[in-house]
Amino acid sequence: MIDRLPMRVGQPDVDRLEGVIGALRARDYREGGGSCRELLRVLQPYGVALQRGMMSEVLARKLAGVVADLHNLLGWTEFDSGRPVRAERHFRRALELAEESGNDDLVANIHYRLGRMYLHHRSPAEALDQFGRGQHAARRAGTPLSQAILTANEAWAYALLGDVQQALSKLSLAPEQFADASSEAVPSWSAFFTANDLAAMIGTVRTELARLVDVRHCREAIPALTEAVDGYGPDMVRSRSLTMIWLAVDHTLEGDLDRAAEVGLAAMEIAGGIRSARTRDRLRPLSECVRKRVGDINARDLLDRIATFRASA
Repeated sequence: MIDRLPMRVGQPDVDRLEGVIGALRARDYREGGGSCRELLRVLQPYGVALQRGMMSEVLARKLAGVVADLHNLLGWTEFDSGRPVRAERHFRRALELAEESGNDDLVANIHYRLGRMYLHHRSPAEALDQFGRGQHAARRAGTPLSQAILTANEAWAYALLGDVQQALSKLSLAPEQFADASSEAVPSWSAFFTANDLAAMIGTVRTELARLVDVRHCREAIPALTEAVDGYGPDMVRSRSLTMIWLAVDHTLEGDLDRAAEVGLAAMEIAGGIRSARTRDRLRPLSECVRKRVGDINARDLLDRIATFRASA
């Protein structure tokens, strides 16, 4: 039997794969990782087949970066679906391919996403290690936006460690880096990080500090989170829900259980239409705060609704 010759791969093939990844990333933001994880897994063998084809060295490096981003998005959707072991495997493969492609900005983004996974699972020291590696890559790439994303998340990690000085130092640096990025072309993996997401990160860090260090940080968290919630449109439904849950935490910490219940219930209503384990997990700190105020009827109702939502999810 005669072996088939490898197919010839051209720029349109690579562009087509890149376009599909971009469309599925947009779907992930709207509907959660569970809505597109299986589609990405089906797409993975196609990326492997393309890499076995005949093409120029320049195109091969470009393709390596695109397939790296495929694994990057696969890792993110696995993480969002509550599968961290699978997620890490894809992120590690993404790093190998991104380094092969020479795309330092993509390397930075993958380290950011690995770090976010560690943050979600309350491992801030491991997260800081990933963010530091990402910062080195972002500086090599000369991309202020990626540096801003990583710096804001470093602030979150320091907040989890209870290091107020470092958290606020990083939080003040991130907007400066973000401003420096205003004129640069933005790849799809970083396009989510707008001024709106920066406001959400400021609110997130302040909320963690309010929970873990001093409730007075709520004064800074609530306006930032409110701004972010108001700014999220239908293309960022998951982010809107996650941010609203933090906002409910702050209202609970301030003792405004009426408002906490209103915002928390609205967040769960949105989350009900999203295939994301992270929205369910984010309700855990809200439950912890509300449980301390069970003497309030709104607190008891909110706790019941959270328990029902998490059980059904």
